[in-house]
Amino acid sequence: MKKVFQLILIIFSILNSAQQSEIFKLKNYRISVLNDSIQETSGLNFFSEKLYTFNDSGNPAELYEIDKKTGKILKILKVKAENKDWEALTNDGENFYIGDFGNNAGIRQDLKIFKIPFKNNQLQNDSLKIISFYYPEQQDFTPKNISTDFDLESMIYLNGKLHIFTKEWASKSTTHYTLDPDNFEKQAAQKIETFKTGFMISDAYYFEKKLFVVGYTKKTEVFLMIFNESNSGIFFKNNPWKLYLGSALSIGQIEGIAVDETGIYISGEKFYSPIGNTKPYFYFIPKEKLKF
Repeated sequence: MKKVFQLILIIFSILNSAQQSEIFKLKNYRISVLNDSIQETSGLNFFSEKLYTFNDSGNPAELYEIDKKTGKILKILKVKAENKDWEALTNDGENFYIGDFGNNAGIRQDLKIFKIPFKNNQLQNDSLKIISFYYPEQQDFTPKNISTDFDLESMIYLNGKLHIFTKEWASKSTTHYTLDPDNFEKQAAQKIETFKTGFMISDAYYFEKKLFVVGYTKKTEVFLMIFNESNSGIFFKNNPWKLYLGSALSIGQIEGIAVDETGIYISGEKFYSPIGNTKPYFYFIPKEKLKF
């Protein structure tokens, strides 16, 4: 009976959120179930037209090249670094940047990004460097599990800088900061702008002067937002296009997004709930279906 009551509450919450957003049924664009090796996929990124993903905390320190049409693993790249809590992946055309900055409790003071040259389809681990940073605004490091505003899972590279977008559990917002990718001293993240999303952002991607973000609420609602770049590196001046994609109960916990000229690729990790589990799915939305 308790599970039925929980399900009814979730359904009412989902219907309310759907009324405030445009509905787009992501489940109609499912390609496959991801391989067991990447059940905790936590991001997607294109490098030279090849698509890569990775797992978050507690998993091997590896990047996986996956097939865009099937989601199958094509190649495994081993990273000589700890996977404390990897949450984001981007690149500048010469280097991969892996964000080891997951911070659900808001207590981490060792936020870092691994910068690794990538040549001839091989990681140059011997040249790996670490970018360390902190938020000047954070003074309190008291544990606040999934209630902190200093969690982080999203990162892009643009205009010679790394741009990070916080996952704010309490405020249901995101704050946009920038970092210098060539500064290997501990640096202060530079605050740029903030936006009230209404959900927690789990990944971001930049393509053709647009910022694409995905995320979810504690009530399992999953959303996609598309922001237009109003000025160079500025995204939050105008309201975005907000799409309700479905519930994590049916589409999974969405953690990755990547975009190219053909459309939008989305990945979700395995989702556990008191009323059932959802498999780690891989999706593709053709560009003509959204016309972004």
